[in-house]
Formats: sequence, structure tokens, C-alpha cells
Amino acid sequence: MTAVLTADKAPPRPTAWRGRAGERVWALAFASPYLLHLVALTAWPVLASLYFSMTEYDLVTPPRFVGFDNFARLFTDRIFWQTLGNTTYFAVLFVPAQTILALLLAVALNQKLRAVALIRAAYFVPVVSSWVVIAYVADAVFNPQFGIANQIFPAQDWLQDSALVIPTLAAVGVWKGVGYMMVLFLAGLQNIPQERYEAARIDGASAWQSFRYVTMPGISGTTFLVLVLTSITTLQAFEQIFVMTNGGPNGASELTVLYLYRQGFQFFQMGYASAIAWVLFVLVLGLTLVQFRLQRRWVHYA
Repeated sequence: MTAVLTADKAPPRPTAWRGRAGERVWALAFASPYLLHLVALTAWPVLASLYFSMTEYDLVTPPRFVGFDNFARLFTDRIFWQTLGNTTYFAVLFVPAQTILALLLAVALNQKLRAVALIRAAYFVPVVSSWVVIAYVADAVFNPQFGIANQIFPAQDWLQDSALVIPTLAAVGVWKGVGYMMVLFLAGLQNIPQERYEAARIDGASAWQSFRYVTMPGISGTTFLVLVLTSITTLQAFEQIFVMTNGGPNGASELTVLYLYRQGFQFFQMGYASAIAWVLFVLVLGLTLVQFRLQRRWVHYA
């Protein structure tokens, strides 16, 4: 009798806790490469830069703690404020131009056109091209001797004129990046239900009214995303300026990130460069938070 009961007895089941613990182990194992990357290449450098921003550090001798002296120095650094003004000017030109042009291209290429896929790819080619390649193309367009721009407009030295260099750089930046934002807008346009357009036509809405009251609310979330991404990219602009003008002429195109690079890797003032980086981070974060706050008034996710 005892033997029968022993044989019929079901084996013990693993507890729910053991099952969840096993899932946690596997989840941590699969996430560990990203977590290591996050800690080693993001979190640690960020914390290190915060420490260096409060030191005098030349990459050779040990850092010497100076408190908030680097941040106080920024308030009296005329060149820093000039670069901040240049960056603001660049952003004011670049962000609206790229957003509006990307939207117009997306609306145009959302139609049933011949070879529309080829046209979309052509607009996306500059996005995947390096800034070195883009600089060669821009030189062929804006070269003062044989550039195409001087064949269309009055002859100018586009990249050596203090008044024209930032608008020219903004135009080149828009040409390179507009394809990516166009794809985002295309995704938003294709997500709008066609029933809304049919209802607008039944109500007698014109093409402009359909665009204003159907298309724009339908892609308001995409528009917000494009504005945020473009603003952040603009405030971090470096490679384009470094390759095309290196801050010239006479600092007219010296943006804040390029100035940060000079302080850290040309003048070896890594502590001061770290302070600039943290000020720039606060500006980017503040601008992003303002955009998130304002989006409640005009962004519709329904």
C-alpha cells in the first residue's frame, strides 16, 4: 500500500518564485550586452565629464579640483557667447527650413507617381553619405570661381563671407538631412485613414482645407518628433562645420560644439571643455522639455 502511494505521488512542481527567478536571469543575460554598453560608453563618460568639469585637467597631469571656476569662466568668455549666438542663428535657419521642406516633399511623394520609389531613394542618398562627400559636392555648387550657385545668383564667396557662411551651411545641412525627415513624414502620412479624406470631400472641403484640417492634425505627432530631432541635431552640429569651414571666416561659423572640441583636443583644457558640454546639455534638455510642454496644445495622437 505504501509503495502504491509513493508511486502515484506526483513530483513536486517548481514554485512560481523559481520560475520568475529563471526568467529574470535569462532577461538579464540577454540585456547584459546593452547594459554593459550603456554603463561603459554612456553612463561612465557622463559622470566622468561632470567630475572633470569641476577640475583643471590637461590630459597629462592629474586633474586639480577647482569647483565651479570653469562655469564662472563661461560667463566672461566672449568667444563662447559668440559661438552660442552662431549656433542659435544656425538653428533658427535650419530647423524651420528642413521641417517645411521635408513635409512638402513627403506630401508630393505620397502621390501615385511613376518611379516614386527611385525618387524617394534619390532624396535619401545624401543622408547616408559622409560629410566629406557632401563637402566636395557643396564646393562644386558654392565655389567662387566655377560654382553653380554663382551662375544662378550674383557672384558671391559663399563660404568666406561672414554674412553668408551660416545660411550657406544651413542650406547644405538641409539638403543632406531632409531625406530622413521626409521618410518620417511619409510614414505619418500613410498612417492617416483614407476615410477622413473621403469625409472631407463629401463635406465639400478644398485641397487646402483637407491639408489643414485632416493632414496636419493627422501628422502632428510626426511633426513634433521631427522638430525635436532636428533641434537636437542642430545644437550638436560639428562634423559639417569642421569639414566645410573649420569655424571660418574669422569665427563667423564657429559653433559651440566646435569650440568645445578646440578647448578639449587642441588646447587640452579638458575641464573647461567638459563645463561647456554640460552647459550645452542643459540647453538641449531645456529646449526639449519646452517642446514637450508646448506639444500638449497642438499635438493630437488620436
